[in-house]
Amino acid sequence: MGAVGGALIGAGLLLLSTFNPPAYAAVRGFFAEITTPISSALAWATSGIANTPQGISEHFNVRGENERLRKELADSQTLISRARTLNQENRRLRELLKVRDVTTDAVVTARLVNSSASSTRRYATLNAGSWQNVKRGQPVREASGLIGQIIETSPNTARVLLIIDPDSNVPVRRTRDGMPAIAKGRGDGLLDIRSAGLSNMIFQPGDVFVTSGTGGIFPPNIPVAKVISNQRDSAIAEPAANPDALDFALVMQAFLPEPTPAPTPSDAPAPKAAPKQ
Repeated sequence: MGAVGGALIGAGLLLLSTFNPPAYAAVRGFFAEITTPISSALAWATSGIANTPQGISEHFNVRGENERLRKELADSQTLISRARTLNQENRRLRELLKVRDVTTDAVVTARLVNSSASSTRRYATLNAGSWQNVKRGQPVREASGLIGQIIETSPNTARVLLIIDPDSNVPVRRTRDGMPAIAKGRGDGLLDIRSAGLSNMIFQPGDVFVTSGTGGIFPPNIPVAKVISNQRDSAIAEPAANPDALDFALVMQAFLPEPTPAPTPSDAPAPKAAPKQ
C-alpha cells in the first residue's frame, strides 16, 4: 500500500508539473519547508557521529602533546638549575684561584664534600689529605674569609674544625683601630667576639675583624667576621665565609713554622783506658 500511495503521489506531482507549473512550484516549496529542518538535523547528527572518532583522537593527541611539553619544560628547568650551580661553582673557584695566585703559602685547593650543618659541632671534610701535603693545624680559607683549620688527616681526606664550632678560638683584630680580640664559635652559625684583655670595650654593628697572626697558626689579615649586634664587652658576629654554602677551599701553610725540636743529648762516650806501660 505504501508503494502504491507513493506512486500515485508521484504521478500526481508529475501531471501537476506538466499542466500547472505554478501550482507545482507552490507544492514543492511547501514540502521543502517541511523537510529542510529534518534534513538539516539528520545531517548535523550524521556529521557529529562521523567526527566523533576524530575528536577523540585529537583529544588524546593534545593530551600527549601537553605531557611532552611539560616534560620538556621540566628537563629545561633541571638543565638551567645545573647550569646556574656550575656557574656559581666556577665563579667561586675563580675567586679562590685569584687568592691562591697572590698567596705564597698555599698548599692545595680542595672541594668541601660535606659540612655538619645540622649539629652544634661544626666540622667539614676536604677531598685532600696527607698525600697532597695537608697537615694537622693548617688554616683553611675561602675567597671571602677564614673557614677553619685542619684537625685530622688521612691519605686523601682531611677534617676541618670550622670557626663557628664552640671549640674554635681565632685571634683577631678590629680593622678600624687594631683592637685585639678573640673570635669564638657559638655552634649556631655565628661567632662571639670578645676583647682580648681590655674591659668595657664598645662593639659597633658593622665592625670588621680579621686574623691578627697571634699564635702563629692563622696568617694575618684574613677576613673572619662582621659584628651584627653588641653586648657589654662582647658582640655577636656573622662569619665572613659561610662554610655551608661553599664548594672549594684553600689549605694554607701555618703562619709560623713549627719550631725545630731540640736535639736529644746523647750519652757521653766512656773515657778510654790508659794504655799500660
